[in-house]
Amino acid sequence: MIFLIHFLFSFLGTVAFGVLTNIPRRALLPSGITGGFGWVCYYYLIHHGSSLAFSNFSAVFLMGCIGIYFSKKYKMPLITFNIPSIVALVPGAPAYKAAREFAIGDNLAGFENLMIVVITAGSIAAGFIMVSLVEQIFKKGKLKQQQRRSRHH
Repeated sequence: MIFLIHFLFSFLGTVAFGVLTNIPRRALLPSGITGGFGWVCYYYLIHHGSSLAFSNFSAVFLMGCIGIYFSKKYKMPLITFNIPSIVALVPGAPAYKAAREFAIGDNLAGFENLMIVVITAGSIAAGFIMVSLVEQIFKKGKLKQQQRRSRHH
């Protein structure tokens, strides 16, 4: 039941951000689904002993894979689905805390929160890079298959 609640709120947050960023209406539902599944993946992993980096990386990788599916199905750019879906994972609170701690002179706490921001942002970037690499590998494999088929006919 808790996963359903997390999925629902992440879905709604993703759709709301999609509306704010003016993505096409037909992309709102798939973006919400992408964001919901990504957040549930993150939530599950982080609450079952996985590291912050691995949980973010895995969630973004899943979001990227689902986004690829929707981008092909709806014939829309992948970024249309990826940008709204990562909103729940963006480390806004730690970034604010880091800035606040630095401002009041607690540099140790500031650097601690800054490291959370860096790790999270790096994991998000690495997840999208990995999805891009996997997509390119599959495209090359399909291209080679098509070339072999055309040679044999």
